Amino acid sequence: MSEAVRAAWNRIEACERRSLADLFAADGDRLGKLSARLDWEEGGAIFDWSKTHLDDELLTAFEALAEAQDFGGRRSALLKGERVNTTEDRAAEHTAQRGVGAETSVEEAAQLHHRMHLLVDAIHRGVLGEIRHLIHIGIGGSALGPKLAIDALGRDGAVIDVHVVSNIDGLALEQAFARCDPATTMIAVASKTFTTIETMTNAASALAWLGQNGVGDPYGRVVALTAAPEKAVEWGVDETRVLPFPESVGGRYSLWSSIGFPIALGIGWDAFDAMLGGAHAVDVHFRDTDGRANLPLRAAFADLFYTRVRGCQTRAVFAYDERLALLPFYLQQLEMESNGKRVTMDGSPVDGATAPITWGGVGTDGQHAVFQLLHQGTVEVPVDFIASIAPGDALDPAHHEILLTNCFAQGAALMAGGNMAADGQDPARHFPGDRPSATILCDDIDPATLGALLAFHEHRTFANAVLLGINPFDQFGVELGKKMANDIEAGGGSFDASTQALLAAAGLD
Repeated sequence: MSEAVRAAWNRIEACERRSLADLFAADGDRLGKLSARLDWEEGGAIFDWSKTHLDDELLTAFEALAEAQDFGGRRSALLKGERVNTTEDRAAEHTAQRGVGAETSVEEAAQLHHRMHLLVDAIHRGVLGEIRHLIHIGIGGSALGPKLAIDALGRDGAVIDVHVVSNIDGLALEQAFARCDPATTMIAVASKTFTTIETMTNAASALAWLGQNGVGDPYGRVVALTAAPEKAVEWGVDETRVLPFPESVGGRYSLWSSIGFPIALGIGWDAFDAMLGGAHAVDVHFRDTDGRANLPLRAAFADLFYTRVRGCQTRAVFAYDERLALLPFYLQQLEMESNGKRVTMDGSPVDGATAPITWGGVGTDGQHAVFQLLHQGTVEVPVDFIASIAPGDALDPAHHEILLTNCFAQGAALMAGGNMAADGQDPARHFPGDRPSATILCDDIDPATLGALLAFHEHRTFANAVLLGINPFDQFGVELGKKMANDIEAGGGSFDASTQALLAAAGLD
């Protein structure tokens, strides 16, 4: 840790600690300083961080940390396509897929999108025969993004019925088979390397299912989404149905590339294009805005205040909209796989907490399950609330009014606390309050807004990494488990007595 970075952290830790109630009382313009609206085409959202403990003193101290960690330089390097993934010696060019990046990378992305658009259009027009179902096979980032987008945006009807399968458990694949007619089903195989064992095993079983059910040329029904097109062709996919994406686009950041094929096929190219547009608007804001006014950076300031200074080990995300039910799961991978690290970019051990555990659910279900702990438990958990002004249903407006009322009330209650006893004296009915939350209130949950939300969290994750001095683009912890599983399957490796006994009990020794 450099002297400048250490001095910035010392300054942050020395800031005065005041309650949320005191912060609001002391600054009549607090809402204006810590709440901002960001717009994109035909929509936008309010990002309200006023119910966090950030204040002018802390914001100034965090801005000094950002300067000490060369936030501006690392942001520029990311967006210019420089090799910011130092351990793997490559760039991280997901923003180029949305039009912000090195000129050659943006041009390549546009060409690959055009190729994907042509294939999507051909399938929709019936050039490849009648296709009514798609089984999309991937895992991790190759599955979570498409699954979230299709669930969020395809509820009002889809062009093609899409089923996302990630689990190697055969039950997941059988469930998809049961819902599809093999005569009108296409398979998408999404794997960056086209060697991921779970994905390739599921893909082989899907091909067998097609063949066993009268499809004469199963490989003719496969589309490959990969950064290794030669491996897909070698596996048997016709090169006209291989949709490549660059090696510089990582799995959990790959939704914007050909990994978005099931979104475009399932709910239409216009929806996928609108997602790119919403994300682009956030990219431009992130690129062109400095200091506390940069919304993803401001969110990172709050994140690190709670993890590093107040010792919060988790962060909760509650979507008060059924369309975003899968968002907490998506953010789990994005944040924990990116920033769950224990060394800095120069290989030194980190000197404090990095990523908290991201978890959450949907409101109002969460209120009847876990909010007891949030209000009265002995641990402090920062909460993000995400909601939409426009409802996703056509029922009595009372449904949505109750939903939003509960969302806003939870944030207010976490901050205010109080005692529900008539005399205000019952300890069991006491709520300490002063518990932080942030709220993102969207105009609606449409394709552009979903794209903007995901881009905001990508940049928030990157900003956290820069402030911590870590690399958010590798994931060697994922590779360790894969290696040991491969060792077991190959009959090699030396394992502890417990693991050996479990293997024997399962007949795998």
